Amino acid sequence: MFPASPIAPLRPVAAIVIAFAALAASPLARAVTPFVLKDIRVEGLQRTDPGTVFAALPFRIGDTYTDDKGAAALRSLFATGLFKDVRIEIEGAVAVVIVDERSIIGTVSFVGLKEFDKDPLTKSLREAGIGEGLPFDRALVDRAEQEIKRQYLSRSLYGAEVVTTVTPLERNRVNVTFTMTEGDAAKIMDIRIAGNKVFDESTLLGLFELTPSGWFTWYSKSDRYSRTKLNADLEKLKAYYVNRGYLEFAVESTQVTISPDKQTISIAISVKEGQPYTVTSVRLEGDYLGKEKEFQAFVLLRPGQPYRGDAVTETAKRFQDLFGLYGYAFARIDTRPEIDRASGQVAVVFTAEPARRVYVRRIDVAGNTRTRDEVVRREFRQLEGAWYDGGLIKLSKERVDRLGFFKDVDVETNEVVGSPDQVDLVVTVTEKPTGNLAVGAGYSNAEKLTFNASVKQENAFGSGNYLGFEVNSSKYNRTAVISTVDPYFTVDGISRAVDVFYRTSKPINSLGDIYSLKTPGASIRFGVPFSEYDTVFVGVGIERTEISASAGIPLSYLNYRVLYGANSNSFPVTVGWARDARDSVLVPTAGRYQRLNFEWGAVGEVRYLRTNAQYQEYWQLPLRMSFGLNAELGLGKGLGGKPFPVFKNFYGGGLGTVRTFEQNSLGVVDPTGAYIGGAKRVNINSELYFPVPGTGNDKSLRIFAFADAGNVWREDESITASSMRSSAGLGLSWISPVGPLKLSYGKPLKVERNDRIQRFQFQIGTAF
Repeated sequence: MFPASPIAPLRPVAAIVIAFAALAASPLARAVTPFVLKDIRVEGLQRTDPGTVFAALPFRIGDTYTDDKGAAALRSLFATGLFKDVRIEIEGAVAVVIVDERSIIGTVSFVGLKEFDKDPLTKSLREAGIGEGLPFDRALVDRAEQEIKRQYLSRSLYGAEVVTTVTPLERNRVNVTFTMTEGDAAKIMDIRIAGNKVFDESTLLGLFELTPSGWFTWYSKSDRYSRTKLNADLEKLKAYYVNRGYLEFAVESTQVTISPDKQTISIAISVKEGQPYTVTSVRLEGDYLGKEKEFQAFVLLRPGQPYRGDAVTETAKRFQDLFGLYGYAFARIDTRPEIDRASGQVAVVFTAEPARRVYVRRIDVAGNTRTRDEVVRREFRQLEGAWYDGGLIKLSKERVDRLGFFKDVDVETNEVVGSPDQVDLVVTVTEKPTGNLAVGAGYSNAEKLTFNASVKQENAFGSGNYLGFEVNSSKYNRTAVISTVDPYFTVDGISRAVDVFYRTSKPINSLGDIYSLKTPGASIRFGVPFSEYDTVFVGVGIERTEISASAGIPLSYLNYRVLYGANSNSFPVTVGWARDARDSVLVPTAGRYQRLNFEWGAVGEVRYLRTNAQYQEYWQLPLRMSFGLNAELGLGKGLGGKPFPVFKNFYGGGLGTVRTFEQNSLGVVDPTGAYIGGAKRVNINSELYFPVPGTGNDKSLRIFAFADAGNVWREDESITASSMRSSAGLGLSWISPVGPLKLSYGKPLKVERNDRIQRFQFQIGTAF
């Protein structure tokens, strides 16, 4: 909550001051003739163990006592922080140590605390020396009170008050109570920009994270003033101008005004735009290792174009990265614009100083309070003892980040003292919760009451392994699945996944008869990485299918019983490939995801081939918008002269396929009215994301427009555009505390007479 460093130094400083004051007032101020100690007594102890006092004394019985030893004893005892006062009296050949113990804190409590979490605040106070069982120090408590007030101010709670109450208890103990009167947060009511002529005020304010109060600021809290956020917004404003050629743009003044009742804030910003500049030339000066042509290829500025600050910064960064590939970790790139104000032109000069080539001595991991070191280290492509390679270090950082176990991942390069050709890398991570406990229930006309529960741990016991247990139950479908994934089953990075499952299904039909499909089974698969982004999967499973019959059994299930029997076994072999190059799994805005999977029932009574291919791509658009496209194709074919098994059918309709159509309602309908899916499926989904007004750059809450198309067909049917279903609508995407949540409302665009429509739908899951 707040650093301990401004508070902790009070104790030794105060101890030294008190010690010297005690020395001046004690009998030691009068010189004592050295003598041999016959005894040492300690008086005034209530809770402290006498051994603590004796351990701090620099003399023992039989030693010669001197004034210097007495002064050293006082300093040592004060330094323990356990005593308010200490003095030494000499009675003959006996040294009497008289102490006045500090009170011990019994409890630390908070009244009226709402803005901050109690546990982190309690931890921060304890680190600052204020906690249960610690000596009470009024100076530390006063400093903590002021720091808590400062933290309230940083959250725009300008009317907040903090009062500390110290209540004495028996046995020289005290209770410390912080009483908070928080009040309401001061909100930004107005932000004005003056001096702008080229760009209108609304465009410039759209760059800011801080916003006036609006409809959604209750969620984003972007209407709470913060000096840090304002400075960041001013930097964005400057970058906006400089990236459009206004090289000499400047913020002349910033005025923040708070109302007398401390509830509203107004911000006034004055700017000077200057004139636009055009690039006339780009020159490289300094030492480029004789590879000027390679570096020239990374220059983003071109003569005749407007000066762009982001292009200059990115070019310098590319130069540093390229030097890093050659082992020069401390290459320095200086940029210098040569301005001609009369003509509005500028020449840009990049000066390089590569310094020295280095190699990595050691890689340290810090901040991993739960995750084991090896989980981080095995993702590193930069090796200890090898030449420094900036490309491998960047790739290593990305791989650690893609684990999903950490909020932040940072790699710092430190010079080794006395070894100019060596560096140490420090990988600092910030842990985040990786477990998920979900319990849900719902009701629909088709499935009646549904219940689902799951326990998932992406980083079980800090090992990097996945462990999950999932249960779903409804009138028609029940599933129990136990899964585990070891991403480093071998040291070469081959993963192993094991699933054990039990499923029962009673497909919906119009007759309402009782029949069921039961499928117990297990599978094991291995993932072999072939590149940093590509993985090939191979696996094998065992499944047993049991179909119980009644008079109302769907014709497709009855045919399956005739062909394969009421009980049949299958041993499917799976082969797949996946490439994930998205910038984020939860909130992708750029990048591509591809997947191809084959399932072959080669052994057993059931023979079939099932293929599934998926392609996703995301593009970033202006105005903080993004566009996503998802396409999926599924094909199934029966082997050995038999049709594709019905229990391997694809399903369509609903979330993840074609929205506004009821879940799993597309495709083949059995004569009994059961929705049994089909052997072929096509899904095409597109989403255009918009930022929610008032949320700034927050991507966890977004509005989207969608358009879907697709359908499911029988094995003997052809996939045609005329038989596709389609829909469009709007929705809301939210990365909620329980997982990614999507709400959508749409309208079917192409629909047939017997299709089931469900305009409003929601899901907790992945992007499509």
